[in-house]
Amino acid sequence: MFGVKASTVLPEEIHKQESGPSLILKRGIWLYFLLLIFEGALRKWVLPGLSAPLLIIRDPLVIWLLFKAYQKGVFKLNGYIIVAWVLIIISFYTTLFFGHGDVFVALFGFRIFFLHFPLIFLVPEIFEKRDVEQIGTVLMWLHIGMTVLVAIQFFSPQTAWVNKGIGEEAEGSGFSGGGGYFRVPGTFSFTNGLSMFYGLVSVFVFYFWLEDSRKISRGLLLLATISLVAAIPLSISRTVFFQFVLTGLFAIFTTAKKTKTLFRILGSFLSGIILFYFLSMLDFFQTAIMAFTERFTSASEEEGGLENSIIDRFLAGSIAVLTNELSDDFWGAGLGIGTNVGASLLTGRRAFLISEGEWGRLIGEMGPLLGFLFITIRIVLVSSMFTKAWKVIGQGNYLPWLLFSFGGILVLMGTWGQPTALGFAVFSGGLILAAMREKDE
Repeated sequence: MFGVKASTVLPEEIHKQESGPSLILKRGIWLYFLLLIFEGALRKWVLPGLSAPLLIIRDPLVIWLLFKAYQKGVFKLNGYIIVAWVLIIISFYTTLFFGHGDVFVALFGFRIFFLHFPLIFLVPEIFEKRDVEQIGTVLMWLHIGMTVLVAIQFFSPQTAWVNKGIGEEAEGSGFSGGGGYFRVPGTFSFTNGLSMFYGLVSVFVFYFWLEDSRKISRGLLLLATISLVAAIPLSISRTVFFQFVLTGLFAIFTTAKKTKTLFRILGSFLSGIILFYFLSMLDFFQTAIMAFTERFTSASEEEGGLENSIIDRFLAGSIAVLTNELSDDFWGAGLGIGTNVGASLLTGRRAFLISEGEWGRLIGEMGPLLGFLFITIRIVLVSSMFTKAWKVIGQGNYLPWLLFSFGGILVLMGTWGQPTALGFAVFSGGLILAAMREKDE
């Protein structure tokens, strides 16, 4: 329905004579990735006085990337982008004339689809599979350090500097956890960033175990696996656990098209079980498991059991959008009003004025017609990603399929009103498409 085209760019270390513009754009994508990981650290520890503007620190970079790519003929419009731009422009004007009328709140909502959404299609214009694998290798190193930081935050009081909140907030950055311990955010502003970080890490841990060729050292992979197994209870995050299990299931599904992956999958699961057994002998890990178990049990009971907990975790109220009328206003309440930033600008406090679920926010902000059209765009895009990712498994390329286990959910129903979630959604969506682009040796 909507064509997606991209030009292949060789990785820097393979093609030393890579053209200047392509190399610059590639570095820009890497900078986006690093800012996504360390934006919270800047807001909490480095420049707390600038925490508010740093929330959208990636926006100027996206503007530059889109402009530079268009200028050099690297970025091309497609049906997804054109339709999204037309709809978001209409919604911007209806916000000013029929909605809340605040131009700054409207612009905050406007930037989501006008600026960041096209990045999904720009990444595969610049990256190819080898670049995505390099992202994974860097993630292996980063997440080892992240897990050390998470452990320090876990066992430190909320008054400790390492648990400092964003900006000048006196309160710690942790959220309610279990067993007297808090869910910690790592380098991110909030715990959701850490959960998505480990979700992406899980993809590459499984991928590197599935690969028969040694794309990274086995020592690094083993250390990264140990760190991931330790991070699940230390994060006290059910999302991290559910995402790990989901990616594992997607890995198992690869055997339907490549039966030889079965033994590698069984080997990776066996390694994980052995690692978990040895880690469980350590006091710090036992404490983390206790806190995680208490959090898992209490939260599941509050949500009506494990089944409802899983549905709420992944569907995030989206089913309610299809069964309930969330907005009586044809044009909605206006762009941005459903985000925490929009609520802060309009009411002076952070809140969900529309809906915690993403689809509910879209319909509440834009009205039933435009809201459902935006939901349709995301459904069509994710369906296309799913089909293509499944197809390339037969060619021995498991990476897009495993990335879809994480990025597909975020593109479909991730809470794009929150900047970190938006960043992970569009970046992982771009990686899914980029991982399908292979260059012969």
